[in-house]
Order: sequence, then C-alpha cells, then structure tokens
Amino acid sequence: MNRALVIVVSLVIILVLLAWGALYTVDERRQALVLQFGEPIENGVVRQAGLHVKLPFIQQVTYYDKRVLDFDAPQIELVLGDQKRIVVSAFARYRIVNPLLFRQASGDEVDFRTRLEPITFSTLRSVLGETSLTQLLSNDRTAIMNRIKSEANRALERFGVEVVDVRIKRADLPEENSEAVFSRMQTEREREARELRAQGAELGQRIKSRADRERRVIIAEAEKTAAITRGEGDAEAVRIFADAYAKDSGFFEFYRSMQAYRAALSDGSTNIILTPDNQFFRYFDDPTALPSGKGAAGANAQAGVPARQP
Repeated sequence: MNRALVIVVSLVIILVLLAWGALYTVDERRQALVLQFGEPIENGVVRQAGLHVKLPFIQQVTYYDKRVLDFDAPQIELVLGDQKRIVVSAFARYRIVNPLLFRQASGDEVDFRTRLEPITFSTLRSVLGETSLTQLLSNDRTAIMNRIKSEANRALERFGVEVVDVRIKRADLPEENSEAVFSRMQTEREREARELRAQGAELGQRIKSRADRERRVIIAEAEKTAAITRGEGDAEAVRIFADAYAKDSGFFEFYRSMQAYRAALSDGSTNIILTPDNQFFRYFDDPTALPSGKGAAGANAQAGVPARQP
C-alpha cells in the first residue's frame, strides 16, 4: 500500500515537472523564441500571447520585447554639407520584428544597444554630411529625418529590427562657433544701428534745413512787410511835410530851425563853431527874418522865441 502511494506520488511529481518544463506563457507585450539545445528551431518564433507547449528539458524559451523601444544617442559633433560644424543630440524608436535574426546578429538587447549607437552615428554622419545648416533648420527637416530613418532601417535590417522613428532633439553649434556667430550677429546689429542713426541724423538735418529755410522766408516776408509799412509811413510823412511846406514855407523853415536849435542846444554844454556867413543862427542875428502870421506866432511861443512887435 505504501509502495503504491509512493509510486503514485512519484508519478504525480514527474507529471508536474514535465508539465512545468513543457508549458510556458507569452505575455502580450512580448514575443518568444524557442531554442533546442541552445539553437533556434524552425518556426520557433511565437508572437501569440497565451499558454504554449514545448519539449521539456530539451527546448528553452527566450523572450524579446514586442513594444516600441527607445534609444537616446549621446551628443555627437558632425560636419554638415556646407562645412559647418554642429553638435547633434538624437533619439530613435525601434522594435524587434524578427527575434530569430535579432538573436543570431546580436544575442540580446544589451549587446544590440552597443551596436545601435555606432550605426546611428554613422547614419547621421552620412545623411547630415550632405545637408546644409539652412536645410536642417527649414521645412526640409522632415524629409531629412525620413531619409535618416530609411538609412538606419537598411543598416539594421540584418538585426531583425525596424526603426519606427528618428528625431533630432537638439542641434547646437560648437562653443567656438557660437561665439563667432554671436560676434557676427553683434557686428551686424551694430552696423544696422549705425545705419539707422545715420538715417536719423540725415532726416533730422533735412527737417532742420527745411525749418531754417521756412524761418528765413518768414523773416524775409516780415522784413518786406515792415519795409513796405515804413516806406508808406515815410511817404505819408513826406506828403504831410510837403503839404505843410506848401501852405507856409517860411513858417516851415522857421519851425524846422527851432527843432534843430532844441536838438543841438538842449544840454547847455554844446560848443558849435560856424563860419560868419552860416545861416544856422540867422533867426538870432536877424529878427526881421522871423515869419509873420498865426502860424509863426504859435511856432515862436512853442520854441520860446518872443513874438516880433510891429
């Protein structure tokens, strides 16, 4: 009885071990490759998720990720097609489409990443070496990225890997180039500032010249108007004097002489040297020379000369 129980238990254990060694599961996020004595078997790629069977103890299963994987490439300095140096930081997205080729070419994902880095750099150098900086920064960038992806897929085809996407995260000029570009930009801005200042000075000088010209025109017009007004006043004064002279020439001469006496002798310290026959003081020397009439009497009274008695 005990022997039979031991046999049954042993058979159960053996069956459990056989089932444990024969059954395996594949997660929906993974794909499996069945190996026999370490070598892949025909049709050994299993992509269907669920429970599967293999030969126990003879066959082994290796799992590979079925999802899209990321690879961040370190920064690398490249020379573009226009001979400009640039520091590029890129990343790639890929997935394993053929686990058999992947195992034969690289073994596992860790070893594959060590090979993916130089392949990515080589592809970037090949494509960007024929691309100018202007194209890289323009709308042609999408076409350039597609070309890089195509080149990478051709290079990784033997690994059973498909590149889904390649992108340049950042593209910078080297530090020495950045300083040179900054210096050129600063020089260009200074040149533009000098040009704008020169244009402003020219415009200011033009406005100032126009204002000076307008000022001179206004002053000339004012002086012209003033001269005309003075001329009209002088003409009116001459006319008035002429009318006065025509009415009483003797009185006019006497009145003008009195004004001349007042202007010449008003301060009381004036010394005048005249010839004996000078007519300036004729009204003092010859009282009979005084004009007669109402106008003369008024002139004598205004000038301080006593009226002549008849």
